[in-house]
Amino acid sequence: MTKQSHENDVAFIQALAELLNRNELTEIAVVREYGEDDSLEVRVVKQATVIAAPAPVYAAPAAAPLAAAPAATPAAAAAEADPASLPGAVTSPMVGTAYLSPEPGASAFVKVGDTVKEGQTLMIVEAMKTMNHIPAPHSGTVKRILVEDGMPVEYGSALMIVE
Repeated sequence: MTKQSHENDVAFIQALAELLNRNELTEIAVVREYGEDDSLEVRVVKQATVIAAPAPVYAAPAAAPLAAAPAATPAAAAAEADPASLPGAVTSPMVGTAYLSPEPGASAFVKVGDTVKEGQTLMIVEAMKTMNHIPAPHSGTVKRILVEDGMPVEYGSALMIVE
């Protein structure tokens, strides 16, 4: 790669970052083809800062009896809020569409209760017309599948739990 093409690539990436900010996008991905065996794949992601607003408080009618709800532990509440924080969570390495089977009408790669080996394909995430196999990070049992076939997924979102 020449110095000139490197400088052009840097300018291209900077332009993508500016486009991201100017249009209030959180992510942009582009593949730039230079020739048959030469390309540049760029993915620019902006981390959004999320500020949680307090939940509104509603008063129960005076005549309605209050049922005692079981107290949830903070760890259980956090796990319900973010499945990606659960032990054994398999997260998406990219933004795309999740597919549970290799092709429409075929049986799923795995189902709940299946034992999987490290590296075994769990599902496919299609991004930019490329089918990316998602391997099991470790051996274990599929405890939960958190996505549906054909569902869009975000980077870092939990796909399934393998323990």
